[in-house]
Amino acid sequence: MGAFTQVTNQFHGFFKRKPNRFIVCLSEQAAKSVEGTQALMAFMRQPQKPQAARVYRLEKEADAIRRSLIDDLNRSFVTPIDREDLFALSRAIDDVLDYAYSTTNEMYVLGVEPTTDLLAMAELLHHCAKELYLAIENLEHQPQVANNHSMRVKAIGNRMERLYTEALAHLFDAPTDLNDVVRMFKMREIYRHMFRAVTGAEQAANVLGDIVIKFY
Repeated sequence: MGAFTQVTNQFHGFFKRKPNRFIVCLSEQAAKSVEGTQALMAFMRQPQKPQAARVYRLEKEADAIRRSLIDDLNRSFVTPIDREDLFALSRAIDDVLDYAYSTTNEMYVLGVEPTTDLLAMAELLHHCAKELYLAIENLEHQPQVANNHSMRVKAIGNRMERLYTEALAHLFDAPTDLNDVVRMFKMREIYRHMFRAVTGAEQAANVLGDIVIKFY
């Protein structure tokens, strides 16, 4: 009986479905977004060069993963998921860290100090990145769970939109001199970067939802 079980296990192991290499790549890319947005939160708490450099490094590492995925797509004749969907999902994930890096870079270069609104935005973005990662991790084997995580990304996006609108309203509230006006325009750009980062996560969630409907 033991020998039979061993042979059976070997048989199933031989025919075990290999992980979808494209989803593995997307998961690695999303994991970098989780790390990068965590580094962004650290920058908002302590806006110094080492924190900004970490966001930059993680963004470049995520870019390398994305390039690998695109190369693989170009070499593949058949893909288990539409190549357009895989490309769109990777591009949307890429936007998350691109805008996170733009935020830290411009804040450091322009000498913009973090605000409580910016920290709150960074926390929401990090929450988005985690939900997006979980969605991709569950896509192949638990697509409905993946879809649930995608829906949470969209819910966080709604919270971000409200926070962004409120932050802009406070920002444009009666500047008193030219310095206030200059600061106002700097902050507006930073707020936009944060909002666009979450928009990237929402777009990724939309693509994931489409993939679940079409393929799972």
